[in-house]
Amino acid sequence: MKAIMVVGTTSHAGKSLISTAICRILSRRGWRVAPFKGQNMALNAYVTANGGEIGYAQAVQAWAAGVVPWVEMNPILLKPQGDMTSQVIIKGRPVGRVKASDYYEQYFDIGWQAIQESLKHLSTEFDLLVCEGAGSPAEINLKHRDLTNMRIAKYLNAPTILVVDIDRGGAFAHVVGTLELLEPEERALIKGIVINKFRGQRSLLEPGIKWLEERIGIPVVGVIPYFQEVFPAEDSLDLLERNSYKSTADLNITVIRLPRIANFTDFDPLESEPSVAVKFLSMKQELGHPDAVIIPGSKTTITDLLLMQKSGMAEAIQNYAASGGTVLGICGGYQMLGQIIADPEGVEGQAGRFQGLNLLPIRTVITGQKIARQRQVSSNYPQMGLPVNGFEIHQGRSRIEQQEDNPTFQPLFDDVNLGLVDNCQSIWGTYLHGLFDNGPWRRAWLNRLRQQRGLKSLPTGVANYREQREQILDSLATEIEAHLNLAPFLP
Repeated sequence: MKAIMVVGTTSHAGKSLISTAICRILSRRGWRVAPFKGQNMALNAYVTANGGEIGYAQAVQAWAAGVVPWVEMNPILLKPQGDMTSQVIIKGRPVGRVKASDYYEQYFDIGWQAIQESLKHLSTEFDLLVCEGAGSPAEINLKHRDLTNMRIAKYLNAPTILVVDIDRGGAFAHVVGTLELLEPEERALIKGIVINKFRGQRSLLEPGIKWLEERIGIPVVGVIPYFQEVFPAEDSLDLLERNSYKSTADLNITVIRLPRIANFTDFDPLESEPSVAVKFLSMKQELGHPDAVIIPGSKTTITDLLLMQKSGMAEAIQNYAASGGTVLGICGGYQMLGQIIADPEGVEGQAGRFQGLNLLPIRTVITGQKIARQRQVSSNYPQMGLPVNGFEIHQGRSRIEQQEDNPTFQPLFDDVNLGLVDNCQSIWGTYLHGLFDNGPWRRAWLNRLRQQRGLKSLPTGVANYREQREQILDSLATEIEAHLNLAPFLP
């Protein structure tokens, strides 16, 4: 099958960004193209139409290619849970939890079979695959069991792009060193080098490019400028590079940066709002007095809850709520806002019952069976009748405690099991990921905050974030296409 492979000299070199751009570039040229990543380790996930989990980056790449995300585009997803363990998801379904030291012994053969089956299935539907690697293809202690990089490139005989991040420094050494550590048959597949995140003057780089091409015998096919747009990130390290300052911001929203924060792509639509500054706050920092505090999803809800309590952040949030502050919990954050989280089977690693923040009248039991599905509901708050699309990914089942005749909490949506809000619209909780993607709902929620500040309301008749995401993808593809020569990689 026809394919292009994209690998990087390091993590965060820009493989996902380049792969996404290539998907959109080729789709605009008329190719029926699909993304592929054999194995991904990430806590940002997406639920496909059939209820399967894949890495969120592959969903974005599918949208860039103009196709619907399939589980075959990311057949293996590892979701770290702490203590050197990960949940293993194969073809969209959780199959177990395993320690890093045991993973390859238990899952290498199963994983490689799933990869081959997925590639075979995709080959019947698409003209070309854009395959993304992971980390570095030259980790000599891991290469013999690497399911993601050159094993797939060799299997597909795919011409391969090697991406290097020049913003980190040492780019030429990274390229030369990576090529030195590849096997001859692997090195032969590298058909071009892409220098990514370049901020300087191109003419000053030319002598280095000339030296590199003469040294390695492989052309530099692209020098990509540093891209400023907020782009869906794969892991929480990317959050450290985000700047919360905006000169146009009227509202300040704080997201608690939990140690095992999951699906923080939920907040990309908020970051895209010119009037909103989003700050990801570690537990060691002071909470302050933002306009709203969000507790996001977590892969280890109980562990992150205990750490939040130990650090004093839980008490700070309780005090903030008591003073009239707005608090929103999403998925694991929703569970933390409740009264009790019980894990009788030790699904998350430690069995027991744990006190929540007691801001919502719910009790949650963690179970082995995961709920993963897309949802379409209608809102009750902050405005009645707004259509809301999103998806659920959680292993907890939450029960709403019976309230008195005059309940102080109301269902957030027409499905009572999806979330609650108090009568003052200060404490919010939901299982729904992708909530802020819904433009009218997002604006209505922000207008509630703006009213508290005496600010003029924003128009609510706005498009959903997917339209803005399309503009970002087009902009990305146009920018990169102007600096990237794909001719050596196309049949």
